[in-house]
Amino acid sequence: MADISKQLDAFFLRHEEEMLEDLRRLIRIPSLRGEPSPGKPFGEEPARVLQEALSIAQGYGFETHNFENYAGTVEFHGAQGGAGASSDAKPEAGQGVETALGILAHLDVMPEGVGWTYPPFDITCEGGRIYGRGTADDKGPAVAALYAMRAVKEICPELKKNVRLILGTDEESGSEDIAYYFKQQAPPPAVFTPDADFPVINVEKGRFMPTFGMKWELSGSTANLPRVTKIHASERFNVVPHEATAVIEGLSPDTLKDVAEKIGRQTGVTFSVDEKSMRVTASGKSAHGSLPEDGNNALTALLTLLAALPLADSPSTRTILGLHEMFPHGDTKGEALGIACCDEVSGALSMNFSICDLDESGFTAGYDCRAPISADQPEIVRTVAKKLAAFGAAFSDEGAVPPHHTPADTPFVQTLLRVYHDYTGNEAKCLSTGGGTYVHEIDGGVAFGCAMPGVDNHMHGADEFAVWEDLVLSAKMFAQVIVDMCGGE
Repeated sequence: MADISKQLDAFFLRHEEEMLEDLRRLIRIPSLRGEPSPGKPFGEEPARVLQEALSIAQGYGFETHNFENYAGTVEFHGAQGGAGASSDAKPEAGQGVETALGILAHLDVMPEGVGWTYPPFDITCEGGRIYGRGTADDKGPAVAALYAMRAVKEICPELKKNVRLILGTDEESGSEDIAYYFKQQAPPPAVFTPDADFPVINVEKGRFMPTFGMKWELSGSTANLPRVTKIHASERFNVVPHEATAVIEGLSPDTLKDVAEKIGRQTGVTFSVDEKSMRVTASGKSAHGSLPEDGNNALTALLTLLAALPLADSPSTRTILGLHEMFPHGDTKGEALGIACCDEVSGALSMNFSICDLDESGFTAGYDCRAPISADQPEIVRTVAKKLAAFGAAFSDEGAVPPHHTPADTPFVQTLLRVYHDYTGNEAKCLSTGGGTYVHEIDGGVAFGCAMPGVDNHMHGADEFAVWEDLVLSAKMFAQVIVDMCGGE
C-alpha cells in the first residue's frame, strides 16, 4: 500500500506537543480500579479516564461510543461519515462498511507502589523519557493509536474500510471490561493490542493462578519458641513482590540480624530489622509476574532467611520450610515443584510466588505460573496439588487459562512485521510472552508494541516510563498499518 512515512513525519512534527498534552490529561487521572457504583462498574477514576479519552477523540472529529463505562470505542469511517458523533448506544456498522482493523488498548493502571523518583500521576520529561504511571502501560500506547488515526484522517481520509480503537478500563484487574464489550460487539477480523513488545507477539503462554493454604491450632507453650507469628507479601498475583515482612517471637535481635546479613549477601535482597517489634522487612525488586527473572523476589528471599533461623518445631515453622523447599529463591521456572517445561515456539514455563499471608492460626498463599503451549496443564495442576498435600495444604485451582497462538504466516501478522521492519530497519520476527494481553481470547489477535527491543519501561514498577521517540514512532507504524489494512478493497 501507499508509503505515507514522509507525511507522517510532517504530521507529528506539527502535533507532538498536542500528543504529549493529551497524554498528560490521561496520566493525571489515577485510574485504579475502585469501588463500583451505579454506572461506574470499576469505580470513579476508570470511568473518568474513559470519558476524558473519548472527549479528546471526539474533539478530533471521531465518532465515539461509551459502553456503560466498561469500555469505549473511537471509530474512523473515512469518507463514509460518522465524524464527531458521541453516543452511549451501540454503534452501527459504519453505514455498511466493514471494520477491518481493531486496536485494543486500556486506560486503567496498576497502583503506584513505592520507590518513585517522579510524581506517578503526572508526566515528567527527562532525557528523552516521559515518566508517569501509564506512560508505557497503556495510556501512552492508547494515545499513540489515537494519533495514528488522527494522522490517517488528515493524510488518507477516504479509507475503504473502517478502523476502531477500543479502550478498556479493567485490563489490570481481570478484563471484565472487554468480556462485557465483546458480549455486545464482535471483534474485527484483525486486532492488535499495543500493550507489549515489538516486533509482534503471536504466542501468549497459558496461565495458572492457584491459591492454597491451611489452618492450625495455636499452642501457647514456650516450647514452641522461637517461631514466626506473621508473614505478609503482596496483594497481586501478577507482580514480583518487592517487599515482604515477617514477625518473629522468642529470638534475639542479634541472631536475626546476623542471619539477615548472610542471606542478604546470598540473595541480593536487603533486609532491615526492627529490634523492638522483631519485624524483618525484605526489600527486593519488582517486575511483571510473567517475567519473574527480571525481578528479585522479596517473598522467596524472606522465606530463605526464615528457613535459616533456629526456629522451634511448630505449624508455622513446618509451613515455612515446606514453602521454601517448593519455591526456593531464584527458581523462576518451577524446577523445585517438578513442573519445569519448555518448547521452541513459546519458551520456558515461568513461576512467580507472589502472595503469602501467615498468622498464628494458618496461612494462605498463591502464585502466578505461565506455561508454554506444549505444557500438559492438567498434569501441572496435579503435580503441584500433590506437593502441597504432602504437608497438609489445601489447593484451590480456579481454572487455567489456555495459551494463545496466532500463526506467523497469516497475512495480518506479515503486514505488521513488514511495517515494523520498514520503519525501524530492525529484524522483524514473532515473539512469545508469558504475559496475557487483551487479545488472548481473540482468534487471530496479536500484540504489536509499544516497547522496543532492549527497553525496560518499568511496567508495574516505580518510575514507569516511555521513550518519547519510540512512542511517536509507534504511532507512525500504527498509522501505516491502518492504511495498509483499511485503504484497499
